[in-house]
Amino acid sequence: MVSNANILILFLLPLCSAGLIALLLGKSGRIAAGVSIASAAACLIVALRMLSHWDMETVHRTVTWYSMGDLKVTLGFLLNPTAAVLLFVVTFVGFFIHLFAVEYSEHDVARGRFFGGMSIFMFSMTGIVLSSNLIMMFVFWELVGFSSYLLIGHYRERESAANAANKAFIVNRIGDFGFLIGIIAIWAKFGTTDLLALEAMVSADPSKLQTMIGLLLFCGVLGKSAQMPLHVWLPDAMEGPTPVSALIHAATMVAAGVFLMCRVFFLFSSEALEWIMWVGVVTAIYSGICAITQKDIKKILAYSTLSQLGYMVAAFAIGTAAAHAGHEYGVGASLFHLTTHAFFKALLFLAAGSIIHATHHEQNIFRMGGLISRMPWTSVCFSLGLLALVGCPGFSGFWSKEGILSLAWEHERPVFYALLAGVGITALYMARLWVTVFLGNPKTEAVGHSKENSWVMVLPLVVLAIYSVFAGWFTPLFPNSTLPILVDSIPHAPESMKVWLPILSFGTMVVGLVLGGLIYKSGGEKDNLETGLPFLYRFIQSKLWFDEIYLFYVQRIQQPIARLLSHIDLLVISGVGMRGIAGGGAGLMGQLLRLLTTGNVHHYVYWFAVGILACVAVVAGLS
Repeated sequence: MVSNANILILFLLPLCSAGLIALLLGKSGRIAAGVSIASAAACLIVALRMLSHWDMETVHRTVTWYSMGDLKVTLGFLLNPTAAVLLFVVTFVGFFIHLFAVEYSEHDVARGRFFGGMSIFMFSMTGIVLSSNLIMMFVFWELVGFSSYLLIGHYRERESAANAANKAFIVNRIGDFGFLIGIIAIWAKFGTTDLLALEAMVSADPSKLQTMIGLLLFCGVLGKSAQMPLHVWLPDAMEGPTPVSALIHAATMVAAGVFLMCRVFFLFSSEALEWIMWVGVVTAIYSGICAITQKDIKKILAYSTLSQLGYMVAAFAIGTAAAHAGHEYGVGASLFHLTTHAFFKALLFLAAGSIIHATHHEQNIFRMGGLISRMPWTSVCFSLGLLALVGCPGFSGFWSKEGILSLAWEHERPVFYALLAGVGITALYMARLWVTVFLGNPKTEAVGHSKENSWVMVLPLVVLAIYSVFAGWFTPLFPNSTLPILVDSIPHAPESMKVWLPILSFGTMVVGLVLGGLIYKSGGEKDNLETGLPFLYRFIQSKLWFDEIYLFYVQRIQQPIARLLSHIDLLVISGVGMRGIAGGGAGLMGQLLRLLTTGNVHHYVYWFAVGILACVAVVAGLS
């Protein structure tokens, strides 16, 4: 039984934590950290308790918040298997990231503000997961953007952090504008934004589906899940603290876009799904290639996140289109990979944070080396996360990625070959990262003196490493259980794909790992691709000049147009329009009346007589 009290606790505890920290504990970092962690722990306990007693029946409870004419806005929550998956991910991963952040932020002078931002983010993300209608979801969607802006720009003394926060905020608003227009279009067509009501209407009359509505909703996904061409904000967002990168940009916030699609899968037409599929495929391949030339350990993982999100988006489109055609598949493959990815990518980011913390904030992988003997726990956990990411058999990433490849093989062969190539690319850049960071000799004194962090930072790595290995086994073994990993429809590897498909994927992964090891060797001090093939390296490093193109547009097109409109506003509207009316009509009348105000009583008598004659004439005319 899902009680209203449990839902209110999940909503209000993080909000109360954020409010308490903002009002009273801004300068008490240690106490603020304790309050925020206690809130995250309580939310995890409540979520686990609620899901363990849940019978998997859809829970939908609403109250009317605002009503005007045909418009009725409700507040409520909707719990179904799709929401249960992300609720578990948000609370579970969120708690251990909070725990990791205790030591990571120990010397942060703005520690209170940091944990306050983490709490407001947890509140916002929980709201997205449980919202019962699109308007309520959009409110929390914007709150997630606000909290992300605060956390990315946490290091206010860095201009790069401020620029990254602004960039993330602006780019996301572009996508969110399309999302908002889509919500308005849905209300105009269906008269409601309630998710269950919309699903019932579309099921009753599929002809109501409109391609434009699906593409407008996908605009929100382009922003939040950083799909091309709105992907440019995510790598720069690595300027925030590493726990923020793990929480927001690996496990939860960027997954919100994929979750949105899975939540409203019934609103996407086949034509819209075709576009969405290819956006996901292009993003997956493009981002993987970009990761090959990155030297910042967090940016490598950021581009990896972009690539894996592309897999999820493509899987959603293929699975939903297959469901439209009468096949058994749906959003399960995408949602399953979202779940496994949350664990192993959060693990990789936190392990990277552990390395950065131990090496005095060194992030250039070519200035590291030899850490496998100095940080054994971190090294082992990072390696397990890496194997899950590249899809090594037996790891969680293997099950979810092979499910996507199987789906693509059965329904979209060109997509299958593209995503298979992405497997090799992923293995290549992760092998480059691993051999450079963990093998060879330290390149700097700080790296040479690094040592393993305390259990407060190691424990979250161990827990997430366990889930990175075994999370993929839960659903295939217990598809109808009430375990926390709840997925409604997954193409399980043993039943749905040929034996040779995982063998082909495994071979591609091995080729990528071996090639990466041969090119970069163990613990190299330089990027061998940069020295061996400088033209190719520079081309990849350009990232197809997306940032330069956007900057050119802003500086050479948008800004001149804005200045022109500003001049038109000053000259025509404010000048000729407002001042012209004021100075021409009203001003002329004022001048005439001023001439009559002479202060001479005789003049006033004359004008009084004229007024009387005018009144008499008017009355005579009316009679």
